Amino acid sequence: MEETKGSSIDNVLLEHFEEEIWSKVPHLKDKQGEAKVVNATPLIDLTEDLKECAKNVYKMNLADTDLKVFGKFDSKLLTGSIKVRPAVHIIHDAILTGKLKSEQTIIEATSGNFGIALGHLSKLGLSVVALVSRQLQEGVFEELRNENIRIMDLDMDICPAPGMKDNPNLLAAKATAVNIRSQLTELGFDPAIFDKASSEVESLLASQDIINLAKFLAKIYGCFCPEQYDNELNIDVHRTVTAPEIDQQLHEKGNSLADFRIVCTFGTGGTSGGLSRYLSEKYGKKSLHVVFPSANQDVAGIRTKDKAVGLKLYEPEIYAGQHEVDFEQAKPLLKFFVDKGHDIGESSALALYAVIQMANFGGGGKFVVIVADGIQKYKKTLEEMAKKQKRTQVSLQEAVSNVGDYDRIIWIHTQYTPREEGIELIAKSLGVDKSKISVPKAKTVEQLLATQQIPEELSEALQGSKGKSLLVCMAGNTSLMAVKVLAGKGIITESLTGGITELPQAKGRQIPELIKVATE
Repeated sequence: MEETKGSSIDNVLLEHFEEEIWSKVPHLKDKQGEAKVVNATPLIDLTEDLKECAKNVYKMNLADTDLKVFGKFDSKLLTGSIKVRPAVHIIHDAILTGKLKSEQTIIEATSGNFGIALGHLSKLGLSVVALVSRQLQEGVFEELRNENIRIMDLDMDICPAPGMKDNPNLLAAKATAVNIRSQLTELGFDPAIFDKASSEVESLLASQDIINLAKFLAKIYGCFCPEQYDNELNIDVHRTVTAPEIDQQLHEKGNSLADFRIVCTFGTGGTSGGLSRYLSEKYGKKSLHVVFPSANQDVAGIRTKDKAVGLKLYEPEIYAGQHEVDFEQAKPLLKFFVDKGHDIGESSALALYAVIQMANFGGGGKFVVIVADGIQKYKKTLEEMAKKQKRTQVSLQEAVSNVGDYDRIIWIHTQYTPREEGIELIAKSLGVDKSKISVPKAKTVEQLLATQQIPEELSEALQGSKGKSLLVCMAGNTSLMAVKVLAGKGIITESLTGGITELPQAKGRQIPELIKVATE
């Protein structure tokens, strides 16, 4: 960090910042002539809990593997997430270089945690405006509001990488621009300034470039934008503080980071970039593994791989590995660890599940998992999952009344599969188009029930925005067994009581007219 000389530094703000915030977060401090990290977050041995989870939830035996897993609990940081590290680092630099002064406004695009971290600055007399997507979970919105952040709701995803040009929607961009103008006016910004730059705003919105929209609004209104998605300080804080902090803690336990793989998820690329650089510079190796949710899955605060491509801080060439993991499979792990008293969020569950897979296929290993945030924001999700799964069976009348709540109607049987007449009968009985009915292979269903694991074919059928499917079988028994297996994985489904044989329209029909023996 290069300090700006003279009166351009707001020394009152700097002193207040260092007293109220800097002193409470991890940073380097000279101790007896040696730089040490102070205010370190906990590094907790999760090995036995992970082995227990693998055995009880996923039926994997890791007991005899040479496995060691530590969790780096940045959920214990000020404001509850790893994002406070780059936020504090960037703001500290901005004050030292005279870019940020008292009573100035900060504008940034955020998927939640970075905005929450910035919100802590309100006590310093700094105002924060967060550009957020309405797709955020309600718990994230609540925390943003609790931090006295002024929120601008955008009716679009903020995750696309800068400059996406596919199918620009100019009409939608104009409508969103009008909405933004209204919100800015309500927040006290001069609409005349916006009007002069409306064409640039619409262009950015048309390409869904919310990251650069935040920069542009900061520029025209004389605000400060941390530019978390492009800022090298986002990488620097993890290279100079987070990684040495982990190494320091491992040495205190008689270990070295040289012998461990680090596993983290991807939000902006700062964590993965900084940790990778440290491992390369200090130990001359690649041992950072990045975990992404499967395509089209929405996991709070992180990106799918396709939405990481194009970001400045996405650097796959310096990673040891990239892993796309089904979040539906990780949900039961989230519940397991929260029930054990560990403060982990959705992205951390994804990373820990990836470690189970790597340990299972690789015969163990040594891992440090970055626990990026905690469960508080996502508790409603867990509560709703538990509440929804109280009902495992539904009558035809109940299913028809609530058929709009189901993503798919899925045939479930280990020996029989419906004929075209059977599919049409199920669709007609439920009042849905037959295209809504999925028929996995019988061997896929057998694999589910035998292994208690979700095969890929079934996993794809279970995905959907409503989070619930209706299972139908011959008489209701196989589908009920499948519901119970899936419930153990945190997936909500319901079984149609009586199956196809009890449907009124099946009465008087010969069962072989509707179903046949499965051949695969």
